[in-house]
Amino acid sequence: MKIASSRRIIGSNAERTRLHNRQVVLGQIRERQPIGRAEIARSSGLSTQAVSNIIAELESDGFLIEAGRQSAGRGLPVLQYRLNANGAAALGIEVRPDAMFGALVNLAGETLFTTREVLTANDPVTVATTARNIRAAALAGRCEGSRKILGAGVVMPGPFGKVGISGAGQTALHGWEESDPVSLFENALDMAVVVENDATAAAVAERVRGVAMGLRTFCFIYFGAGLGLGVVADGDTQRGAFGNAGEIGHVVVAPGGRLCACGNRGCLETYASRIAVRAKLAAAGIEIGSATDIEKLYRAKDAHLMSWIDEAAAPLSQAIGMIENLFDPETVILGGAMPDAVLDHLIASLDLPGGSVAARAGRISPRVQRGACGRLTAALGGAALVIHDTVTPRIAAKT
Repeated sequence: MKIASSRRIIGSNAERTRLHNRQVVLGQIRERQPIGRAEIARSSGLSTQAVSNIIAELESDGFLIEAGRQSAGRGLPVLQYRLNANGAAALGIEVRPDAMFGALVNLAGETLFTTREVLTANDPVTVATTARNIRAAALAGRCEGSRKILGAGVVMPGPFGKVGISGAGQTALHGWEESDPVSLFENALDMAVVVENDATAAAVAERVRGVAMGLRTFCFIYFGAGLGLGVVADGDTQRGAFGNAGEIGHVVVAPGGRLCACGNRGCLETYASRIAVRAKLAAAGIEIGSATDIEKLYRAKDAHLMSWIDEAAAPLSQAIGMIENLFDPETVILGGAMPDAVLDHLIASLDLPGGSVAARAGRISPRVQRGACGRLTAALGGAALVIHDTVTPRIAAKT
């Protein structure tokens, strides 16, 4: 899945690339709205006539609306266009081992609906049934007849496929080994579906509506079922050969340390994750079921939670230093299913290594910051992926 790029993307007037050219025009309008036809033509390399034809088609489909006229010197003022935010919407669904989250997002990235559904089991049949319920609730009364549903983005914890850390502990979804998630969700939701890693989707959400707006290269540490890493480099998401890039939770930060469900010792996930804080609190006889429970404990200044923050800061600092040296990001963002106050406290407790490419004068963004999309970041990212798929141009296939 690609994220829209602000680089100049050259269109083609050939009929075989009509969809590509449509995405070029949509991408130009989304990034620079309001904008006129001639300016789109100059920026994209398309002819003015081709742009005019595409705009007429997009207006007819409800994706664009007129945004007034702008004087450009001599001659008639230029007619401007912008996206019709309510002309289309996308559904985002996040699957966690114990719950599912849904979000309906319009073309401008504005949230129309959110929900959380508890899972008593996470096998494919149960998840598909819950997905259908989320779809019905999201669309009920929120999608006028003129608003198109572009599709659904479903995000799930990795890894995908049978690998050395599959089925590891509390992050695992059971019974999915032989399933085709795309087909399953397309049948359940009756719409086009894209399936993505939860951390990658969360990074996309932050770039669309969060603290990463305007950034082209950044990393997102996602507190979900486990701990994942979403990487955006020069505007593109980095997925890896098999969709499993970013399994930061199973990077060893303490050789010979705590035993992880994957079989390694000293994995980051055993020190700095919801799994780790749950284990810490359980040892003290405190059971938690959601981020809300953690938030209540934080407000009460629970000693065991505060102790976990202190313990998590050092290994997380080490991991962030490694991420900085590997990817040279503009910033590292923390977010997901962890209360904002806890993330803020954790960030304030970090002791980031000086031996990092990120330790430089004149920084514009902080080395580490909290995301703005909250606990629904991944579900929102799933919807954002679908919207990007609609407005992001692709290179035309060779014939």
